[in-house]
Formats: sequence, C-alpha cells, structure tokens
Amino acid sequence: MDALPFLAAVAKSKRQPVYVLAGDEDFLKRRCRDAIIHAALGDADAAFAVGTYAGDKLDFSTVRNELDTLPFLSPCRVVVVDAADTFVTAHRPALERYAAAPSAAGVLVLDVKAFPENTKLAKALPDAAKVHCKAPPAYKLGAWVQEWARAGHGKKLSPDAAALLIDLAGNTMGQLDQELEKLAVAAGAKSTIEAADVHRLVGRSQGADVFRILDAIGEGKPAAALTILERLFAEGVAPMGVLAPMMAQLRKLAAVGRLTADGQALGPAMDAAKVPAWPQARESFQRQVRWLGRRRLDALSGWLVEIDRDLKGGSPLPEKVQVERLVVRLARPRT
Repeated sequence: MDALPFLAAVAKSKRQPVYVLAGDEDFLKRRCRDAIIHAALGDADAAFAVGTYAGDKLDFSTVRNELDTLPFLSPCRVVVVDAADTFVTAHRPALERYAAAPSAAGVLVLDVKAFPENTKLAKALPDAAKVHCKAPPAYKLGAWVQEWARAGHGKKLSPDAAALLIDLAGNTMGQLDQELEKLAVAAGAKSTIEAADVHRLVGRSQGADVFRILDAIGEGKPAAALTILERLFAEGVAPMGVLAPMMAQLRKLAAVGRLTADGQALGPAMDAAKVPAWPQARESFQRQVRWLGRRRLDALSGWLVEIDRDLKGGSPLPEKVQVERLVVRLARPRT
C-alpha cells in the first residue's frame, strides 16, 4: 500500500502485528511511524510503550523479548527497528516464523530501503502491513503540497504558490514541509499563502539553480548560463543532477513548440504543456520560447533523445562536456 492512502486509513484499520515501511522518503516514513504508534497506543504515554533500535547490530532475541513484554499502562508495545535492511537479511527465517505466530502484546515496525515482494516474508504479510514510502510522481506533487499545507499547517496554498514552491525547494517532501512551516508562520493570521509569499521567503534549491540557467538563456545571456553551469559542477553537482530538472523544462518547451507549429496560440499551448500559471513562470517561459526560435524548438525533442542516449554510453565524451554542449546549443544567439 502506498503511504498516502495508508495514512488516510490507518486510524480506522485493523492493527497489524508487523509493519514494513519501505522506500527512501524519510518524511513519509516519519509520518507513517507516528500514525502507527498513535493508532496502536491511543492516548497512552509512548515513553513507556515504544522501543527504538538501530538495525545494523541488533539480535532478533532482543526484539522478540521486547515484543513479548507485557505493556505498562498501554494497549501494546511498539518496537521500531531503524535502518532494518541488515536486520531483515540476517534474521529472515526468524522474522518469517514471527509473522506466522506474532506476539499478541507487540507491534513490530521495520524501516527498510527495499522490501522485495518475492520473498517469503513479504508474502506472509498483508498489503495493509507493507507501506511504500516514496514521494508522489511529479504530476501529483502539487496537489499533495496543497493538501499538506491545509492538513499539516492550517493554510490554503494557491496552485501558483504550490508550483513555485516545488520549483524553488525541489521535490523532497521533508524540505517542502519545512518551507511550508516557515511560510505558515510568516503568514500569521492570513489564511492563504500566495506565490508572492513563496517568492519572497523560500530559498533556491539546486533544481532552481538549473532553472536559472534557462532563465539566463531566455534573457539572451549565454555567458551567465554557462557560468551558473560551471559553478554547479564546481560544487560537485553531477551532470545528471543538472540535466534531470533541465530536461523536464525542455520537454515542455518542445511540447509548446509542436503545439504552436500546429497553429495553437501560445497561452493555450502553455496550459496544455502544464507550464505553471504564476506570472513569473509564464514570462520566463515566453522569453525562452522567443530566444530559441522555431528551428531550435523543432529540434529539441531530437536533442533530448540524443543526450539521453549519449549519457547512457552512446558517446565517448565526458558527461560534463555533453551537458555543456547542450547548454551552448540552447544559449548561443540565433544565426
């Protein structure tokens, strides 16, 4: 089960003796862990009923004894094993036996990076006990940010503000939550957070620096675009770390190029390509369209296929050189 529907249902669901939180989104794992503990213990004091262990040097007997210990002033005991991949690998047969005959007094929570479904342990657990903690796909992240602003911080976040927040802060849910907390405090009694608030208060992420490269291109400043690129490389950012957010924007530019070539007006074409609607984003995008011109817009899809192939071993050139070459193609003035 994915984390977000799990969180919506856990309070009313049957308690499981074993939960597995699998994935790499720590924000979701923390929320799922807190929700499991609250559902298991109710109003009981967690200090007397929750034990947390590091999984790298943990014996199964320690966990089993804790799970079998009768709870004190609480409905059950909860045992959390952090970074449990090593623990699961080392004690898989014991965990399989435990899943078949669990303690009535305990709830075991395993925090792992990976939990393959083809193992006996995974097959022994119901779907409701296996929680996939991964960030929503990009096209759903804006809706999640708006919902979490309301549920977690008591503020309405406008769609434009949500899109700008993701552009600036990146797509890590924990980072987005931190920025929402800052925005909510700054908003005070104001019920809605607008794009102007985000623009004023949220710092720029690595992904936003990549967008600054495209902004510089759209403003006809190729030297500035290359300077930002070289600074990112000097700071240790990998070529793919630069290219991934850049490609997302370039795909939108290619889509708008195709739609306008077919006779669609620029505004509706940007809507269809899901270009954020807040004014700064639209103005920047329009400048990029004008700078690139028809010939480069038509060539963009081919360039993206080419660099994707080359970075996967199709070219002998170093990865940095390949990304630099793409930026030069985009940034140089039209002939």
